[in-house]
Amino acid sequence: MCGILAVLGCSDDSQAKRVRVLELSRRLRHRGPDWSGLHQFGGNYLAHQRLAIIDPASGDQPLYNEDKSIVVTVNGEIYNHEQLRKSLANHKFRTGSDCEVIAHLYEEHGENFIDMLDGVFSFVLLDKRDNSFIVARDAIGVNSLYIGWGLDGSIWISSEMKGLNDDCEHFEAFPPGHLYSSKEHGFKRWYNPVWFSESIPSTPFDPLALRKAFENAVIKRLMTDVPFGVLLSGGLDSSLVASVTARHLAGTKAAEQWGTQLHSFCVGLEGSPDLKAGKEVADYLGTVHHEFHFTVQDGIDAIEDVIYHIETYDVTTIRASTPMFLMSRKIKSLGVKMVISGEGSDELFGGYLYFHKAPNKEEFHQETCRKVKALHQYDCLRANKATSAWGLEVRVPFLDKEFINVAMSIDPEWKMIKPDQGRIEKWVLRKAFDDEENPYLPKHILYRQKEQFSDGVGYSWIDGLKAHAAQHVTDKMMQNAARIYPHNTPTTKEGYYYRMIFERFFPQNSARLTVPGGPSVACSTAKAIEWDAQWSNNLDPSGRAALGVHASAYEHTTVPASLSAGKSAAEMNKKARIIKVPSQGVIIST
Repeated sequence: MCGILAVLGCSDDSQAKRVRVLELSRRLRHRGPDWSGLHQFGGNYLAHQRLAIIDPASGDQPLYNEDKSIVVTVNGEIYNHEQLRKSLANHKFRTGSDCEVIAHLYEEHGENFIDMLDGVFSFVLLDKRDNSFIVARDAIGVNSLYIGWGLDGSIWISSEMKGLNDDCEHFEAFPPGHLYSSKEHGFKRWYNPVWFSESIPSTPFDPLALRKAFENAVIKRLMTDVPFGVLLSGGLDSSLVASVTARHLAGTKAAEQWGTQLHSFCVGLEGSPDLKAGKEVADYLGTVHHEFHFTVQDGIDAIEDVIYHIETYDVTTIRASTPMFLMSRKIKSLGVKMVISGEGSDELFGGYLYFHKAPNKEEFHQETCRKVKALHQYDCLRANKATSAWGLEVRVPFLDKEFINVAMSIDPEWKMIKPDQGRIEKWVLRKAFDDEENPYLPKHILYRQKEQFSDGVGYSWIDGLKAHAAQHVTDKMMQNAARIYPHNTPTTKEGYYYRMIFERFFPQNSARLTVPGGPSVACSTAKAIEWDAQWSNNLDPSGRAALGVHASAYEHTTVPASLSAGKSAAEMNKKARIIKVPSQGVIIST
């Protein structure tokens, strides 16, 4: 992941302004430590911090067309760039960069080329012939992007909020799947899939079609000129990513350069569910497996850095970002610059445990639509920023445009969770890869219950965070929370603790408005809380809040303060709860 910063239509074209733009661009250098570039044309500045993945030798940015009348700064990967180059045979390319096609496509098609791009991206393109510009962000918002407005009428664009928050009168997240055009002075949506209307699809489930679409999505993402690996927690999604990658790596350009043995990475507290499952899958697939341990105290010590980099005060995002942030540093230290990960599957297939309570297929499907549309505020934001904090790129095949089309066109009746028929969460995905003759994964891994990342690294991680927050946020502080933080008022001491840190880094009102709010249980939207009356009294984003579903659901007990001292997950998990879900009510036994 690179870092981009642009100031467009600025009234100041002085050397002092150029120095200021360079200073702000350096705030993004963690995203792109390999090279820096800046192009100035009058009061327009396009800056770039490069993480070199494709064509490291000559692909420095900004990029240009033949006569340099079109300038573009890009954070992205364009997986179909070779096919697009063939369609631009009359154009002369300067580099081997996959992103250079953007300048030439604009020359050929004007603003109407964005949907031709198969990949993830955020970019700013300046047309010096008429001093116009466009800005665009990928379909789902895998790559982070913000837009701001200066008092002088200038428009600012940055990969992260920290690049523009001090210099803009107002700023906000740039909406995914949108284009901003200076000619039209506003946004327009370029991504308009059928599922976006939330109408209920009726296509029967085709296991082979779903499998093929996912394999294609993974194969595209093997496009790299640098060492790479896969994140492997041992859950369904990351295990499928690893399995398909291992199966198709041989014969690729990446394998020719870096070998056919796949490297995999996992993080967790000592004795955590993910470490055990990750190693089992790695042994099965034959990957070179790297296991990283952290303590509760390690995570707590990193919280301030995490909030600075992730730029949110959302509780579940911070919980999950911290282990990923720590792991990314370790991965980068090994010389790896790109990883493939499993984000997006739970949103597409209703994999979160609260989907067990979906009352019908219509509400099930509409909730998946809401979840996918909101990914840029949660898991995409986490994956993008937790890795790029250390100059590591993450790729997410479940959010491939074509795969999303296939997954979201399935009649949701097939996705519904029906224990009496043997259908657990994400049954269609599990079934698609349940190959008896040439198995992708062992059966018990293929049908392992969902663990949210912040839970799977070790249950005592979340419990320890709560205990730590309780030591720093008093009851009196909570009583005044609504007056101190009237927008998205924290309802827990953990939330209040994160909010205090966030506001120290990002004190502007615009900053707090970029973070979503509202009640949630086990990562649900506010709407889905209506599915179960008891959930409104148990609002917590952990999967263990799905009472009556999760095999280690919360008991109605307080968290001991001693957890902050770093009790291991193994100690905690000795007290795992057994949950039965009868047709009426919930039975909790110990």
